[in-house]
Amino acid sequence: MAMGKEDDNRCKPVHDGHSEPLFETRRKTGRVIAYRVFSVSVFACICLIWFYRVTVPIKIDVNRTGIDRLIWFVMLVAEIWFGLYWVVTQSSRWNPVWRFTFPDRLSRRYGNDLPRLDVFVCTADPVIEPPLMVVNTVLSVAALDYPPEKLAVYLSDDGGSELTFYALTEAAEFAKTWVPFCKRFNVEPTSPAAYLSSKGNGLDSTAEEVAELYREMAARIETASRLGRVPEEARLKYGEGFTQWDADATRRNHGTILQILVDGREENTIAIEIPTLVYLSREKRPQHHHNFKAGAMNALVLRVSSKITCGKIILNLDCDMYANNSKSARDALCILLDEKEGKEIAFVQFPQCFDNVTRNDLYATMMRVGVDVEFIGLDGNGGPLYIGTGCFHRRDVICGRKYGEEEEEVKSEKVQEMIEPEMIKDLASCTYEANTQWGKEMGVKYGCPVEDVITGLAIQCRGWKSAFLNPEKKDFLGVAPTNLHQMLVQHRRWSEGDFQVLLSEYSPVWYGKGKIGLGLILGYCCYCLWAPSSVPVLVYSVLTFLCLFKGIPLFPKVSSSWFIPFGYVTVVVNAYSLAEFLWCGGTFRGWWNEQRVWLYRRTSSFLFGFTDTIMKLLGVSESAFVITSKVADEEAAERYKDEVMEFGVESPMFLLLGTLGMLNLFCFAAAVMRLASGDGGDFKTMGFQFVITGILVVINWPLYEGMLLRKDKGKMPTSVTVKSVVIALSACTCLAFL
Repeated sequence: MAMGKEDDNRCKPVHDGHSEPLFETRRKTGRVIAYRVFSVSVFACICLIWFYRVTVPIKIDVNRTGIDRLIWFVMLVAEIWFGLYWVVTQSSRWNPVWRFTFPDRLSRRYGNDLPRLDVFVCTADPVIEPPLMVVNTVLSVAALDYPPEKLAVYLSDDGGSELTFYALTEAAEFAKTWVPFCKRFNVEPTSPAAYLSSKGNGLDSTAEEVAELYREMAARIETASRLGRVPEEARLKYGEGFTQWDADATRRNHGTILQILVDGREENTIAIEIPTLVYLSREKRPQHHHNFKAGAMNALVLRVSSKITCGKIILNLDCDMYANNSKSARDALCILLDEKEGKEIAFVQFPQCFDNVTRNDLYATMMRVGVDVEFIGLDGNGGPLYIGTGCFHRRDVICGRKYGEEEEEVKSEKVQEMIEPEMIKDLASCTYEANTQWGKEMGVKYGCPVEDVITGLAIQCRGWKSAFLNPEKKDFLGVAPTNLHQMLVQHRRWSEGDFQVLLSEYSPVWYGKGKIGLGLILGYCCYCLWAPSSVPVLVYSVLTFLCLFKGIPLFPKVSSSWFIPFGYVTVVVNAYSLAEFLWCGGTFRGWWNEQRVWLYRRTSSFLFGFTDTIMKLLGVSESAFVITSKVADEEAAERYKDEVMEFGVESPMFLLLGTLGMLNLFCFAAAVMRLASGDGGDFKTMGFQFVITGILVVINWPLYEGMLLRKDKGKMPTSVTVKSVVIALSACTCLAFL
């Protein structure tokens, strides 16, 4: 093959010490028992709430008997859903485990005799995924603490952009300075932009020279990106690569473009410790469906790269997820190469973390509890989900090998000459996968917006387990959405995809039956139910404040013994949630932001994801892959830094949020006016509704600011505000006369 396939399938320990495990799995028994007691007590109170709804007669107004009974029944159905969903969510917390690796033991045992590692960085659009950001990710993984002759970095450009290719050629030149500098001075993080940003002005003379080279490279790339074209002198300098673009090539219509920029086997690159660097843009034609990121992964990861370096281990990263820890690969190998427990692990998943999160995590993008608690809990049930980035895989497993099957032998062969890229371009053509099992039995799965989730599920159903590593120092850091709309769109796609999984042939309920444990099935279902959970949440919250407006009590009086289970569930669950959030390193304000964001996700993103899935099932619409923008203008960036919520665009999701927010405000105002007029009976009979509606008003304060008080460009568009107010007022007016 082009780079030579060395016999790394059977990495032999170079030293004794087999008895020492390369990683350790720990359980915290006391904490687990405490949580189980808490969980059971909450479910017991939920059961009491069900009993109350069924047995305690509703106070019926003779003028609206049917409506009262319907409302009571709807509340019961919603509370049954909440109870069952509570049971499902406990699967990811019932049996948590923590993994700890021993890289020093790995080094003693294997030295540099490690398996080949192929790293795949995926990008798709040079406008919303700037080339400079992309090459910073490439440079960060090129400088991993790994034998350079065993490391290869591939950039998959699904946008087929000359600008991205140009940026990579510039990065390949700069790597000759950057990678040796990182190895010599143990630089962390290994992304040039992140490293220089962290150092500020505190650079010595050597680092300043490297920084100046980076600034010059960055200026050239940013100038080309701003002008939208590659400089002529660059075309002359790197002419061989640019000749692969046809004159009429577009993002959706071009041939395969493959260029090996750095050959990591050559003596001059080995001497300066530069790994192999490869650019690929697979063929795209309008008449052929390209299967989005999954199609790009299969073309590059499992076909083209197999003819160039064929790494036994592969790491895939989104283009904004740079390596924050140069030893991440060694941490993953501690699990995959462990002689005892590592043989059953197919992939090692790292958390998706971000370096631009505000102190109080304005948009709850870190999902602290999800990372520090829920994924750890899934690990104890057979392994976490594959989330599409920051994941180390065994190549043959993602290609379809079942647990227990023998690994394919790779003969040791040393090919001195380079195979021409033209000889393997067909592997990335549009027609190569026709009438094959690619996307079905082989490679990353097709047909779902969350192809990574079903791919991980399929691997686990073949008998494999996965492992979750969450070291104190985050291994990979990305770019979090810096405005509310970006975040909501991203979660709309995720919830839609997860719900599609639940209804597809890959549903964990029937696809996983008999293949994976019940705990893991429920863990998958927890995420698959995000979209349908939006309906009962929306109905329950809307009924609470609308019935307050009409004076219809939905909950027992505070003085009643029946109020105890309602109060317990509300207070204790939120108190535990706060304590858990603080334990995971968050702040009180961060927890409050998270409550707001989850409310917005459930009443907009998840609801739209639910309706999108239903529309797709009815054949009315098709799923679309939406790329989250990684750029923001300076004013928006400053507002984000100051933790001011960004609206700024017209969106159906904002119209829904604005209408619900104003409706909640009007209902609360009406209740306060009744209370101020001396009607204290309302508060005695509907105190709980009053408190809930008031809390929702406080949670929505940034929304009201954006709609009514702010004047900057990030405020809610006037058209959305007017429509929301009109709809909410119309609803209240109609309700008043019912």
